[in-house]
Amino acid sequence: MKIAAVILAAGEGKRMKSPLPKVLHRVCGETMLGAVIAAARRVRPEKIVVVAGKHLERIREAVGTQGISFALQAEPLGTGHAVMAALPDLAGFRGDLLVMNGDTPLVRPETLRSLLQTHRRKKNDLTVLSFMAENPEAYGRVVRDRTGQAAAIVEEKDADAEQKKIAEVNSGVYVFGAAALSLLEAIPVNPLTKEYYLTDLVSLAGQQGLRADACCMGEEAEFMGVNTRQELIRAEGLMRKSIIAGLIAKGVGFIDPGAVYIDQQVSVGADTLVYPNVCLEGSTTIGPGTVIYPNVRIRDSRLGKKVIIRDSTVVEGSEISDAAVVGPFAHIRPGSAVGREARIGNFVELKKTVVGRGSKASHLSYLGDANIGKGVNIGAGTITCNYDGVKKHLTVIEDGVFIGSDSQLVAPVRIGKGAYVGAGSTITKDVPREALAVSRVAQQHISGWAKKRKQKQNRGN
Repeated sequence: MKIAAVILAAGEGKRMKSPLPKVLHRVCGETMLGAVIAAARRVRPEKIVVVAGKHLERIREAVGTQGISFALQAEPLGTGHAVMAALPDLAGFRGDLLVMNGDTPLVRPETLRSLLQTHRRKKNDLTVLSFMAENPEAYGRVVRDRTGQAAAIVEEKDADAEQKKIAEVNSGVYVFGAAALSLLEAIPVNPLTKEYYLTDLVSLAGQQGLRADACCMGEEAEFMGVNTRQELIRAEGLMRKSIIAGLIAKGVGFIDPGAVYIDQQVSVGADTLVYPNVCLEGSTTIGPGTVIYPNVRIRDSRLGKKVIIRDSTVVEGSEISDAAVVGPFAHIRPGSAVGREARIGNFVELKKTVVGRGSKASHLSYLGDANIGKGVNIGAGTITCNYDGVKKHLTVIEDGVFIGSDSQLVAPVRIGKGAYVGAGSTITKDVPREALAVSRVAQQHISGWAKKRKQKQNRGN
């Protein structure tokens, strides 16, 4: 059977106290809406329609348009009205329609698959995904008839004393067959809110002789809607625990799992060990056998096998190859690449710099816009002077070069293979292969200078 998905994302989210649309707030690096879309995609729908309100263009820009169409709900007239707004984008579609809320980022694809399978197995026209709530007051209760079939969904304000005892509640996830979709226009307007609610379809379907039921599955945390900052924090904590539990199951080690922050898109190889206060963000991939020490932040980067990232290091938009060692207190800025077995040490900053295999910059250097070959030694305090006030320029350091401490390489400049640069030199011209480049003022000794200075100072007093 074919599937389409409609994701309701028109809520303004006033309780978030933010100009950002509610569904664009992030949970573990992904927008809430993006997380719901990702879950929906795992059941392979032919179409995904996102229903948005006045923030439609901003939402479209944030989540992209690949495989997604957007429908405008011009007025916030309830969930039933929102689904009707999506129908023009589903013209000609024949199959089951999965309806979800865009502010439930914890819903799992496995639960959606089970729901769809149950809907088809029971040959339902409408299936509501329900769950058992610890505190059902915030949800619509699922009321069943004597045969055990769902007969209605009753909100807290409308529930009588017996109905309030019901713990089975509506998750806000539905599967519609074609016959149930035809009932959307029959939803009555709520006399208090003047809105149209999908929950009314359960009783309507029964009245029309259609088969409607509730399928109780999944855990309560999966279906929590995020409406406040506090709920956003809770959702992120739950998702982070789930991410880390999944990595532990795959062989990743954590010294203190509760003190690590990992985004949804991060991949970590087996036998990697992660210390506390580590942030792994964005589309980061970490190879097996890596060690990441405390207070490290890695974003949108790729690390190879058996890499060591020492304390208080930042890596952004870069690549660290197998068996390289970086840090402590290093900053690897976007566009950099550290080669196999290379060493980037204390207070070294790389920016758009490639460091070749086995090369070392152990301390106190800035290397920007540079191509550094294999087996190069960069002495402490070395600077590639890459900016002339208007443009950035490239420094090339070929294989086997030795750069003495406190050297300045004024780009554009090339240091030839096997060359040496003497400590304290300012290099403004290309250095030939295997040459020694030195640019220092000749050292002078002025005999008796210190004694004469002291005598002069004493006379002044």
